[in-house]
Amino acid sequence: MSERDSEANRLSARAARYARVGANVGGVAARIAGARLFGVEGRDASNAEALAKALGGLKGPIMKVAQLIATIPDVVPPEYAAELQKLQSQAPPMGAAFVKRRMMAELGPQWRERFGEFDLKPAAAASLGQVHRATTLGGAPLACKLQYPDMESAVEADIAQLEVLFALHRRMGAVIDTSEIAKEIGARVREELDYRREARHIALYRAILADTPEVRVPAVEAGLSTRRLLTMHWLDGSPILSHRQDGQAARDRISTAMFKAWWRPFSHHGVIHGDPHLGNYTVFSEAGEPDGINLLDYGCIRIFPTSFVGGVVDLYQGLRDGEEARVVHAYETWGFQGLTKDLVDTLNIWARFIYGPLLEDRTRRIAEDVSPAEYGRKQAFQVHQALKRRGPVTVPREFVFMDRAAIGLGGVFLHLDAELNFHRLFEAEIERFSVERVTERQGAALTAAGLSAPSA
Repeated sequence: MSERDSEANRLSARAARYARVGANVGGVAARIAGARLFGVEGRDASNAEALAKALGGLKGPIMKVAQLIATIPDVVPPEYAAELQKLQSQAPPMGAAFVKRRMMAELGPQWRERFGEFDLKPAAAASLGQVHRATTLGGAPLACKLQYPDMESAVEADIAQLEVLFALHRRMGAVIDTSEIAKEIGARVREELDYRREARHIALYRAILADTPEVRVPAVEAGLSTRRLLTMHWLDGSPILSHRQDGQAARDRISTAMFKAWWRPFSHHGVIHGDPHLGNYTVFSEAGEPDGINLLDYGCIRIFPTSFVGGVVDLYQGLRDGEEARVVHAYETWGFQGLTKDLVDTLNIWARFIYGPLLEDRTRRIAEDVSPAEYGRKQAFQVHQALKRRGPVTVPREFVFMDRAAIGLGGVFLHLDAELNFHRLFEAEIERFSVERVTERQGAALTAAGLSAPSA
């Protein structure tokens, strides 16, 4: 096939995707627009269910975007978030013949000779690709993540329709300006298409967590990887939720590993794993007892300007020590505009929720009398009500995955009913903290992994 024909096919696929997404989402938007947008008719459960059904029929990356939106407080009304969270981010699996063609496209006609074994039936399927079990010629177990065809066209079409979802919320009196959120989501989802970048993310995490035995990171087989094929060594483990009936000590060990897997890369290098989906973690055990977690997926990694990390620590220490000026400085560092005492007090509702467990020097649960699905919803509603009095607030784009990951992490602690001294765990991670030290560590780690530092 010529380059011109290939490009024509991509444009054709994108046009078809635009039509399907636009028709499905636009149809629901028209239905809502026909109702009284500022009354209950525009926000009732049937409209939310219709939107979820429209998206669910499409599969692919729009599912990932929809689920992501559902985990960010106040981006869409709660009844819409509840429906979107039910979506399964899964596309129909590719059949054996199609897998062979895709593998040939990535590794050449003799691709099969480069593996000892290769299971043509997928072990897992997700929004952008599917995972196959295989072995090296020497017998080492592998996980091969193979991207579905035409994903770039699908992603661009779906991102273009993202504004439709946000527009629904704005027309119903949103208090959060979603413009920066839309940019952030688009940037991260596009990054997930590049498996070479994900391989660099894995290298980054292997370096960052080399001295953290509670967290295992897979090795990459570079010679068996391309932009759309990522081959990693298989890490044996069991699902996190299968350990809910374990003893308290075992559940607390798993939860401590999760805490370190999230906060150590952020506090030391300004990096977070931004996808809290439970399927991205498994538990490894030795002698029958859970010892830590396998961190499996590295498509959604957020690298922060180190000044943002400094703001996170400043806000924590300001709340801990009652230093109002330091709290305000943190919000200014992040780029919040038009700060008043009323706005700072409102932002602190959310801050005290996120930081609350870290501020108390005692063993405790992450939250009491709340389900994982409802974690953070009450506080988001309180912020929403308070912001109604002053008009829309633009949230810095860095918060999208910071908050999303924090909520996801809290959900894991709730699932496991963990009882930890979160304060001491966090204080250990920020001991001798300085922005200069993080900048130095980040620069060295990113350079070694072949990645660039984010713009300040």
